[in-house]
Amino acid sequence: MREILAGLSRWYAAGEPFGLATVVAVSRSAPRGPGAAMAVGPDDEVLGSVSGGCVEGAVLELAKEVVADGRARPATFGYSDDDAFAAGLTCGGEITVLVRPVTRATDPAFAEVAASVRDGGPVALATVTEGPAPVGATLAVWPDATSGSLGSKGLDVAVTADARGALAGGATGLRHYGPGGERREDDVTVFVQSFAPPPRMLVFGAIDYAAAVAAIGGFLGYRVTVCDARPPFATASRFPPGVEVVVDWPHRFLRGTDVDPATVICVLTHDPKFDVPLLEVALRTEAGYVGVMGSRRTHDERTALLREAGLTDAELARLRSPIGLDLGGRTPQEVAVSIAAEIVSTRWGGSGAPLSRVPGAVHPPHERQA
Repeated sequence: MREILAGLSRWYAAGEPFGLATVVAVSRSAPRGPGAAMAVGPDDEVLGSVSGGCVEGAVLELAKEVVADGRARPATFGYSDDDAFAAGLTCGGEITVLVRPVTRATDPAFAEVAASVRDGGPVALATVTEGPAPVGATLAVWPDATSGSLGSKGLDVAVTADARGALAGGATGLRHYGPGGERREDDVTVFVQSFAPPPRMLVFGAIDYAAAVAAIGGFLGYRVTVCDARPPFATASRFPPGVEVVVDWPHRFLRGTDVDPATVICVLTHDPKFDVPLLEVALRTEAGYVGVMGSRRTHDERTALLREAGLTDAELARLRSPIGLDLGGRTPQEVAVSIAAEIVSTRWGGSGAPLSRVPGAVHPPHERQA
């Protein structure tokens, strides 16, 4: 939902009802994972996607129906060998989508949830998908507050506790309860979608390549910070809107900022007086990706300096140097694509090889999240 939030907020603020379809379960090979969303608003305007095009037409009609009758309902789409014209997934997988109407009356907390998601605040949205509870009912859960109800106090209490646990771990998926929130029963199915703060991308070196990397980092959903010790280069006007620009020595800034396994660090300064002390810090953090720009010769010289500084073989093995995949790119934008490709490959365990040469499913099975 994050990527279509601006449009949803526009409709909501104008008092326009819309149908919101959310992928709540997938099996086998599926184009989009749980949480992928598509919305249909006034004049049949469509935002987002639940399958990459396979079933969007059917979902469009279903969204219009739920807006008209005010009744949420799930729908499952899979591949059909019997009916070539039936809506289904050509990839052979299966998705279950919950489609529900959203209005100011039915979703009074929507604006508050949207604001939390937009501002990077933690919030989880729990929605009943089936069972003896109001299908489509929602409960918004923050670390210290809730809004809405799933139909019973006991169910609200149980889901609130589980949603906060899911939020802490960034998990999204289906959970099962009894009508009163009993944990060992499965009469009621609830989809819990976590909107944890977006992961961070830290870009060091305020050069033209950094502007391109910052732009693609924002496109991938990262909260981007650019840091450089040189004030004439570290100016907000040189970077896309929304990018935080910091003037500080890179290693000093990194020591004082939050880094977790989802953090991406791109070192583009191309200057050993910045690179070496920065990488000493970066390679000893929990960052999931640390890449640095430079030639083969620069890499060898930098590695020697880092060894002299006391970094171990295991720490140095984490370094992506030279940064990016071999795409043959030349321009800053093309190089940024190669860096983004390596980040995505590292995050999901991709090979980086052409899909035409890789056997197996194009869309790997989505991991089950609890």
